[in-house]
Amino acid sequence: MPVIDCDPETARQRLREAGAAVESGNTDHERWRAQYAGATAVAYDDKVVVQGGDTARLEGVLGPSSGRAHVYFDGAARGNPGPAAVGYVVVTDGGIVTEGGERVGRATNNQAEYEALVQALAVAADHGFDEVVVRGDSELIVKQVRGEYDTNDPDLREYRVQARELLAGFSEWALSHVPRDINDRADQLANDALDDA
Repeated sequence: MPVIDCDPETARQRLREAGAAVESGNTDHERWRAQYAGATAVAYDDKVVVQGGDTARLEGVLGPSSGRAHVYFDGAARGNPGPAAVGYVVVTDGGIVTEGGERVGRATNNQAEYEALVQALAVAADHGFDEVVVRGDSELIVKQVRGEYDTNDPDLREYRVQARELLAGFSEWALSHVPRDINDRADQLANDALDDA
């Protein structure tokens, strides 16, 4: 359970700005509670405790960040379609800011790749980064998002719209295709999530 040392009122304001509903605490010791991106924040006098399965987005809203991040993403599907999972890593010059992997149900490999990209961008946005340099090992996804390829698949078109909207929220962004060995940590996180089923 991550514990964030911060002013609870500042944290409450950040969560409201991110669209979270902030409610009263459940006990006399809790100042407030909020749900965001599948996780829960509970405020005490001088800290906020974050709970849930994937807390990266909620931690990003509450933690101080800015500047440039390097974002790696990968999706995996066993079968096409089949059980699928995503993995992502957000890195700065100071090291890994956050990383995650989770199952996303049944999907094609391309849908899993897009889901990984969308989740990775949402996490980077929640962390408050101004610029992102995004890398993935799916040439198709990279070229579709950059506008070099089109798609007739309505699901992939919707994912492309989501990715472009998230990228538009950064002051600067770049998206490039890299070999799988450069993207190995995101690949490992996606496959570990599939193996943990």
